Amino acid sequence: QVQLVESGGGLVQVGGSLRLSCAASRRTSNYYAIAWFRQAPGKAREWISCISSRGDGTTSADSVKGRFTISMDNDKNTTSLQMSSLQPEDTAVYYCALEVAPGHYFCSGFIARLPAEYEFWGQGTQVTVSS
Repeated sequence: QVQLVESGGGLVQVGGSLRLSCAASRRTSNYYAIAWFRQAPGKAREWISCISSRGDGTTSADSVKGRFTISMDNDKNTTSLQMSSLQPEDTAVYYCALEVAPGHYFCSGFIARLPAEYEFWGQGTQVTVSS
């Protein structure tokens, strides 16, 4: 088992910034991928961004491109999501999820956007953007 713990959520004003972190309790394999999802009340879980420890690039949803940046610290088993220019529509619970043993260019594929693809999930952290 792997525990994922998100932190860094909170209340921020429109245009503000937050940095979310996802800490994994242990390394499951030589390679792994972390994705961030979010879920607003009454809406489906939405894929945000993906990064792989293979170092073969990151991907992000069009809704957050240019505003959110995903990064990974392999030594610390930690992945971060830097969010800027936040808008009310970014209000949601944010989750990180782990894919064990991803293939090459996993994050570039469609399946990386599917919640069912990920084996482990964090408990979520609330982000609220006030106008």
